Amino acid sequence: MLAIGVYKCVDKKYKMTQIEAAKKNQITSLMLKVSAKENIPPQILCKKVSQGRIVIPKNKNHKIKRICGIGEGLTTKVNANLGTSTDKVSLKAELKKLKIAIEAGADTVMDLSVGGNLKAVRREILRESSVPVGTVPIYEAAVEASRINGSILKMSKEQMLSVIESQAAEGVDFFTIHCGITEGSLSLLKKHKRILDIVSRGGAILATWMSFHHQENPFYENFDEILKICYKYDVTLSLGDSLRPGSIIDATDKLQIKELSLLGKLAKRAREFNVGVMIEGPGHIPINQIQKNVLLEKKLCGNAPFYVLGPLVTDVAAGYDHITAAIGGALAASFGADFLCYVTASEHLRHPSYTDVKEGVVAAKIAAHAGDIAKGIKNATNWDRSISLARKIRDWKKQIKLSIDPVKAKLYRYSSLTDKLDVCSMCGDYCSLKMAEECLR
Repeated sequence: MLAIGVYKCVDKKYKMTQIEAAKKNQITSLMLKVSAKENIPPQILCKKVSQGRIVIPKNKNHKIKRICGIGEGLTTKVNANLGTSTDKVSLKAELKKLKIAIEAGADTVMDLSVGGNLKAVRREILRESSVPVGTVPIYEAAVEASRINGSILKMSKEQMLSVIESQAAEGVDFFTIHCGITEGSLSLLKKHKRILDIVSRGGAILATWMSFHHQENPFYENFDEILKICYKYDVTLSLGDSLRPGSIIDATDKLQIKELSLLGKLAKRAREFNVGVMIEGPGHIPINQIQKNVLLEKKLCGNAPFYVLGPLVTDVAAGYDHITAAIGGALAASFGADFLCYVTASEHLRHPSYTDVKEGVVAAKIAAHAGDIAKGIKNATNWDRSISLARKIRDWKKQIKLSIDPVKAKLYRYSSLTDKLDVCSMCGDYCSLKMAEECLR
């Protein structure tokens, strides 16, 4: 562990944002917690926060136990999406999923609710969560406009900004803001035919509103107003990829790159405003394009932390998309992606179950760890070394304890025991490790 006591940090009730403090070379209590957790010197962490290469999602109004840093040189983090749908509205169920996701190792969660009392759901998730919580404010703005005025088309710009302000005041730690879809990109979309035009729900809501009113994206036009709100509460911005590919056939096309370039310019503006910022990425991307996508984001967005959905490396794995996402996520992380949004087995098919949530988090955690090994993250391989040493001597208890999912490992081990407890039922009397141990004495 690092000796962190020698560093003087600013007051816990800091008045500056994390990036603002870092620019002044002031190490905050949050930076100290992240540096200790990640085992990197606080001054190095502080410098990277000041450069926008690392963010620490933490609203001034939200009390959480598990602080996390996201970005260059840190372990790859995992987000789990929760939230009601218009067909599945149960606060109790979403709170149970929250608990399952955190116990499985999620570093953050996002409330993507669009059904029921959104404020009540969000406030309970904020209250119960021990990790940072993110939202997509356009969802609430659209749902409220539909409820009160009868249509999402009757949203006003003022209502959209009001929702962002109210959620920030409640304690939301990071926002997905779809500010990269513009009138220009919609015009290009009509000319440039895709297999799947817009798969981002937030992006589709805004595109529908823009097309009907023949007006520019309010989030793009009023970006500075959004920055003022985020600065006030130290909310981290996650710039949403409205035009991410929803099919590998559409991957890395002009629309996606045009939006990414714009997000890079907006990210620069956010850092100048002393607001932490991440960039959201694709989407459905074939394996051979993942490295290019990660390097493009880092180049166009000033090395801002890259938050990727998957990426999913094929479109044909309905029911198994936690696997396709883990394949893509491991590769993306190895090339420099910093934050993986989990994808569950129910993606494209249904609202996720409790099992879907757990297995989605575990699959993403496996991908993140595999990426960290390739990145050369300090101590990443120590975990693997420890479990391998336990495996060599058939120390089952230690192997189970060190597994990414000890509950499942224990269930599998004790569901099929042999007469000889120092081997497993896979090889039995022909255990290669035991035979090697005996012949090499």
